[in-house]
Amino acid sequence: MTSRELNLAIFRREPTGGRILWQPRIEHWYETNRRQGTLPERYREFTMLQVFDDLGCSVRPYWAFNDSMHIEDAEQVTREEREDGNLTYVTEHTPVGKLVTILEKTSQSWHTRKFPVVTPDDMKVMEWHLRHRRIWFDHDYYNKACAEIGERAAPCVFISRINLLRIVIEFMGFENGLTAFYNYPDETAHLIHTINETDDAMLDMVCASPLEIINFGDNVHQAFCPPNLFREWVLPEYQRRNARLHAAGKKTYPHWDGDCGQLLPYAQDCGFDGYEAITPVPQGDVTLEQVRDALGDRILLDGIPCTDFLPTESLDSLIANTRKCIEYFAPNLVLGISDEISPVGDIERVRLVSEIVAEHGA
Repeated sequence: MTSRELNLAIFRREPTGGRILWQPRIEHWYETNRRQGTLPERYREFTMLQVFDDLGCSVRPYWAFNDSMHIEDAEQVTREEREDGNLTYVTEHTPVGKLVTILEKTSQSWHTRKFPVVTPDDMKVMEWHLRHRRIWFDHDYYNKACAEIGERAAPCVFISRINLLRIVIEFMGFENGLTAFYNYPDETAHLIHTINETDDAMLDMVCASPLEIINFGDNVHQAFCPPNLFREWVLPEYQRRNARLHAAGKKTYPHWDGDCGQLLPYAQDCGFDGYEAITPVPQGDVTLEQVRDALGDRILLDGIPCTDFLPTESLDSLIANTRKCIEYFAPNLVLGISDEISPVGDIERVRLVSEIVAEHGA
């Protein structure tokens, strides 16, 4: 059984022969160290997939397949960028107004200094934006990605964030996004309904595609998504989306990589097949035992705390948590790192987990 076949068998609840799929996300580690010139000597000339192969693990290939989904602005939208020092001003002009985002460069990345939506008038412009997008699936790109990934893993993508998380993470930011539910309740509710309605075209595309494994790339943290707002806005839309996707034969899971102890009681009500990146202590706020009890027979993707891959941490903790994940969750397990290995992580610890997994399946 190849890793691709094992990946599909886990989600289809088919026999796996006791094998464990080890699927760590090392992309950030690889790209950051490649840019900085700090890749280990062994990997200086390796592509990322060659590193995965050398470490003896599978890959979670969002980066290979996500660009097969196209969500494009309307032709009437024009985009203007202006740089001023370490700031980039991005202005999107639409027939009903403009949206302005300010991005700030850092040494290795960037962050949003100003989000595009601030006022109820901005919400109306964003709603126009959402209603006039073009959405389509690129089968040629998908087939090329299948050839690139081969038998390393099953195809998978992550789709746009759910309503509330899109407002807080992409449209308005944390403070403005959450206070908008109290300062502008009617306008914010209208924006959420527009997000839900216009995302149907994306769901139609995914349902008609050859993709079987679908991630909701939500980056859930209970501070961004407190239980009262989760129950009112997110839970019903999770249930609606999952019903549509399951009817089309898709398997689903969300990305819950922040503190989620207050949301775990709802894990069996959302309609998902599994959950990705739930982050145990010490980085997150839940134990593996709490996750096990909350998920029931749902699939866990990941599970090993990313702190276990830091060179300063005990190998005993890594080994113990790896064995716990296998004991608690297999066969409903795609073993990985919650959420991913740090750029300063010890990549040889990934190889150590590969050895443990190989022993388990022998």
